[in-house]
Amino acid sequence: MGQDGRVNRRSTEEHRAAVDALLAPLFENRVSELLEVSPQRLAEHSGEFRARVLASDLLSPTDLPNFDNSQMDGYAVSWFDLVTASPENPVELLVAAQIAAGDGAEPLASGTAAPIMTGAPVPPGADAIVPIEQAIPPRFAAIASSETAEETPEASGATSDTPVAASAPATVSFIEPVTPGTFIRRTGSDVRAGAVLLPAGSPLGPAQLGVIAGTGLTVIDVVRRIRVLLVSTGHEIREPGTTLGAGQIFDANSVSLSVALIEAGCEVTAVPCRSDDAVDLLGILAAHASAHDLIITVGGVSAGAREVVRDALGPLGVEFGTVAMQPGGPQGFGRATLDDVVRPVLSLPGNPVSALVSFEMFVRPALRRLAQSEPADRMREVAMIIGATDSPPGVYQVRRGFVHDDGTVELVGGPSSHLLHSYASSNALVHIPADVEHLDAGDPVMVWRIDE
Repeated sequence: MGQDGRVNRRSTEEHRAAVDALLAPLFENRVSELLEVSPQRLAEHSGEFRARVLASDLLSPTDLPNFDNSQMDGYAVSWFDLVTASPENPVELLVAAQIAAGDGAEPLASGTAAPIMTGAPVPPGADAIVPIEQAIPPRFAAIASSETAEETPEASGATSDTPVAASAPATVSFIEPVTPGTFIRRTGSDVRAGAVLLPAGSPLGPAQLGVIAGTGLTVIDVVRRIRVLLVSTGHEIREPGTTLGAGQIFDANSVSLSVALIEAGCEVTAVPCRSDDAVDLLGILAAHASAHDLIITVGGVSAGAREVVRDALGPLGVEFGTVAMQPGGPQGFGRATLDDVVRPVLSLPGNPVSALVSFEMFVRPALRRLAQSEPADRMREVAMIIGATDSPPGVYQVRRGFVHDDGTVELVGGPSSHLLHSYASSNALVHIPADVEHLDAGDPVMVWRIDE
């Protein structure tokens, strides 16, 4: 108690620092694991790749690109053949065999130009690409196939006495010189073999996984995810889909916080405790603690007569107190020994909005920041509040709101911690600092976007 008779409460900054300090050892010298990278595995096990982070520097096993290739559809030429080209004196070249992406490329003979497609290998003897639009004619000439070339006079309707005209070889003209290297993607211009493809700590998103696949790598070394045991508590909670008895409610916290933890890069095991008996809770924790890195409990942290989490974990060293925040004031954190296994514990309040706000304020940023996941924090912006509102003195209030395209934010629902539908209808958390007791319409407020 303080000198004025009120309960001492930690500030949000103090509690955030305490949570960071508690979780930091989980991310020090974390073991790694091998992760298979292939299109099939990505498609069938996409959840395994969410929020992954490289455990060590990843070296490229090959050059990217691994051969000189064309940046354009056009003609592969030797710059020397076009050195005298001008509108007054076009240079005419014979059309060589076409080169498509995936083809091999025969050497380019002097005085010829090879039709080439984007991504196709540049043939030896060529050192520039002229886009098709700059050729005359600005289209690819029809090139006779081997079958057409071998057509017999009889098949064409001609008799043995009919003279057969020899078809003229296809040509293409150019009216400008070209600089060596033009529109050629050089070998290794993206990354060289042996260079660092991605450094340790890189989060693996679409582009990162794409470049890994582009080098042909199939297995990478990633940091193992934090394994979280999530225990929602309460004699009243029941599994969704079951029949409720008198005074019972469906367990929303196990679902909402499991999803939140997965999005934060964790693996989650949700084991609800449908009891207010400390012995039952301790049995669940002891049975699962060794297989998990972190324990998060939900509910049972206030000052009521039957607070199962406080009753079970308080004697084991977990500290319970109040944070000057609404909703989400009651909080617990510490390290507990469960059958000789010591694990960090975060205990969140049980009302669904309180639990989610607490997670957003203290747990999610710590997990993402310590795991080096980017962005670590929610996107923050300043919006103009639509209506006037009051906030309790000395309390950091977190309201739910909807940010409109015009930069205004409308509060959704009241401050009560049970209004989960209002939370689900929001796209932002509206932050009202502890030293602000009133806001008028049009006043600026900080918002965290929760829809991105």
